[in-house]
Amino acid sequence: MDEDMFLHEYKNAQIAKSIAVIGFPSVGLVSSIAANYIVRSMKLERIATIISKDFPAYTILHDGIPSPPVRIYAGKRVCNGDGEKCEQIVVILSEFMPRPDLLKRLCAVILDWCQKKGIDTIMTLEGVNTSDNPKETRIFGVGTTAKTKGMLQTYRISEMKEGMVSGLSGLLLSEGDRLSIDVMCLLGPAKADMPDAGGAARLLEIIGEMLPEIKLDSQPLRKEAEEIEQGMKTAMESMKQINKPGEESTLYG
Repeated sequence: MDEDMFLHEYKNAQIAKSIAVIGFPSVGLVSSIAANYIVRSMKLERIATIISKDFPAYTILHDGIPSPPVRIYAGKRVCNGDGEKCEQIVVILSEFMPRPDLLKRLCAVILDWCQKKGIDTIMTLEGVNTSDNPKETRIFGVGTTAKTKGMLQTYRISEMKEGMVSGLSGLLLSEGDRLSIDVMCLLGPAKADMPDAGGAARLLEIIGEMLPEIKLDSQPLRKEAEEIEQGMKTAMESMKQINKPGEESTLYG
């Protein structure tokens, strides 16, 4: 175990054949807002966390429970009106993006844990700056395997053929390709200069087709996304008061 970064489980959850959604900050915060929305709307349970001495020193409070910056949630899915259970969903999220030199270790910790737990598919979320093309509303996707590329076709997601995906999502894709792990990345349009609840809602609409048990009525969705956005803004303002000079990890919100 890497003593500088490790995963701590609050409980030994049985989550084989799950889909794991990864939501770390990106353009417009759309990934973090969307991941938080999934956790809240599905009432997922916190099952684990990732700890590092190099992560910023703050605690996230949700329902009165203090948690480290990187949290892992899971819960059962009800896939139709008859109450039939299907594969579980896991969400790994944070409101800050670790320093670049920590990302390879973070990627390795996530992939190692997912493989040990028997998680089938990893879906990482990203925002794409639309400042050069404000009318662009399409969701793009990248898949590492025939299975994930097939999922993009099934849900009519435009496959990104050329370009670059950076940060944690980029590493998850390249390592997924190298290790033949089913990883896909959804890239949603977002405004770069502000938290974009509308962009997160657009991304969630696509996720909602994949996970239809998530309640995605347009107006409640956007209202909830805006409330999450506001909470992240408050967290960012609080962090500005305690950040050390030269701190490289970035808290978004």
